[in-house]
Amino acid sequence: MTRTTPPTIWTLILLTGLSALGMNIFQPSLPSMAAYFGVEYRMIALSVPLYLASSTVVQIFIGPISDKMGRRPVLMASLILFLLATLGCIFSPTAPIFLAFRMAQAVVATCMVLSRAAIRDMHDGPKAASMIGYVTMGMTVVPMIGPALGGVLDQAFGWHSSFWLLFASGVATLAIFHADFGETATKSGKTLLQQFREYPELLRSPRFWGYSLASGLSAGSFFAYLGGSPFVGSEVYGLNSAELGFYLSAPALGYFMGNFLSGRYSERVGINAMVFWGAIVNIFGVGLSLTITLVGWDTVWSFFGLMCFVGLGNGMAIPNGTTGAISVRPHLAGTAAGLSSAIMIGAGAALSAAASWLLAPGSNASPLLEIMFASSIFGLIAILYVIKRERQLGLTV
Repeated sequence: MTRTTPPTIWTLILLTGLSALGMNIFQPSLPSMAAYFGVEYRMIALSVPLYLASSTVVQIFIGPISDKMGRRPVLMASLILFLLATLGCIFSPTAPIFLAFRMAQAVVATCMVLSRAAIRDMHDGPKAASMIGYVTMGMTVVPMIGPALGGVLDQAFGWHSSFWLLFASGVATLAIFHADFGETATKSGKTLLQQFREYPELLRSPRFWGYSLASGLSAGSFFAYLGGSPFVGSEVYGLNSAELGFYLSAPALGYFMGNFLSGRYSERVGINAMVFWGAIVNIFGVGLSLTITLVGWDTVWSFFGLMCFVGLGNGMAIPNGTTGAISVRPHLAGTAAGLSSAIMIGAGAALSAAASWLLAPGSNASPLLEIMFASSIFGLIAILYVIKRERQLGLTV
């Protein structure tokens, strides 16, 4: 570990893992947080879509900034700001103040974006997809245990304990990052204005949009799940916070396997094929769960169990879709990584908010599953468009 050489894979896993932990560890505590602040569940549930929306804004700017300044200083600043925002969440006296600091926590999304950009700095094409797959596979240990751990902490010590764990994890990650992450990018030498003027080059690329939407809409089904599943678990199936934390981890099991498949087979079968089959798996899992719910045969095991297919499909689609998006214009890797991720998270924020507001007392899981199904269908359409476009251009990826 040295600050003068590229980071090890373990440091990249830690950086992406911290970003994932900040997204989901406190989910089982949402009902108790609503009671603590004396607000409706709908209001405190906004902590998910508002976080995602803030992440979108962060990622639009973070790519060009990191292309100009380098990955290391931007990551350093982001980790420090995340720690300050986490303390703000812990000591918030009201729900609106908590939500404001929760939005500020979204700066940690920089860690996931720039870890992927760093991989693209070091590797090309399918090799980059393979590396992103392996990094994300290692990172998925966090969302596997995060909600379960958060539920146990909530039962034992209250919701603040999850945020104290986030703070401690952030401090440890910052120390390891400082010791190991050598700069991977060559500074562009351009002003920020010049960097932002390169956005149209990406936005005019049909393939960039296709890859970004393919990964973003596939992930959209998962983000809708993040916004609606705590309600479904607690109100529809009557789970307490510890039980809810256990069940919320279901997609991570599939996500782990999907990223393993990406790491192992992306170089062999190609990026497009992996995204396509990931979308198909996603549609299968959500579609079957929706069918079971509509006929009234759903149980807590059918709802959460079939979410493993959502994780599996996302684990195949997201690393490969992301690699495709940031490989369309290799000289804009950081900018493309940020913009592509912003598109994904922006779609996720909208779907998460829709899921939170459509689920009302007395409803079952079908409104959530319908949103997830529509998102996964459009993800499939996006990758089919990319495949068609590349055939027109005579490209094979």
